[in-house]
Amino acid sequence: MTKKELNNDRIAREAQMKSLEWVTRRHFLKDSITGMGALAFGSLLTGCDFFGSKDAPLNAFNSNNPLAAHPPMFPGKAKAVIYLHMAGAPSQLELFDYKPELLKLDGKECPPSLLEGKRFAFIQGVPKMLGPQAAFKQRGQSGAWISDHLPHFATVADEVSFLKAVKTDQFNHAPAQLLMHTGGARLGR
Repeated sequence: MTKKELNNDRIAREAQMKSLEWVTRRHFLKDSITGMGALAFGSLLTGCDFFGSKDAPLNAFNSNNPLAAHPPMFPGKAKAVIYLHMAGAPSQLELFDYKPELLKLDGKECPPSLLEGKRFAFIQGVPKMLGPQAAFKQRGQSGAWISDHLPHFATVADEVSFLKAVKTDQFNHAPAQLLMHTGGARLGR
């Protein structure tokens, strides 16, 4: 690659990362937590004099302002949110993220396409692939793939949400955890 192509590639990567800045887990959690805090605070303020009437609830629709927030179409059902960050827990590939291709590659050499252009801290040569160590089955009406490692969890498959749209280029645990909690993979950036 020429210097110009390398520079263009770098600029394109930076632009892509900048565009993803608004969809990081950090922003999701920050916005969610802020939203949950605002909901709790709002319920405490019910009956305060914001719309000129002490009897008006805080979430009352203000028809004088066309840009005012409208009440939700359906009442919320969630009573609580539990956030689990299970450092040291089994990989999602062993619990919730069934990859049939990984099962096919079990015990075989890692395909070159997975290693191209990457520097791995502790890998030398061509590593062998390790497939799932337990069987997966589709559970519940949703058909969520859940490992046999979690037999009791499988009974509540339709009561939980799985976030599978998150993507990163971080593959080592420490930088990946920093990225998830702070939005940056480097400490002290």
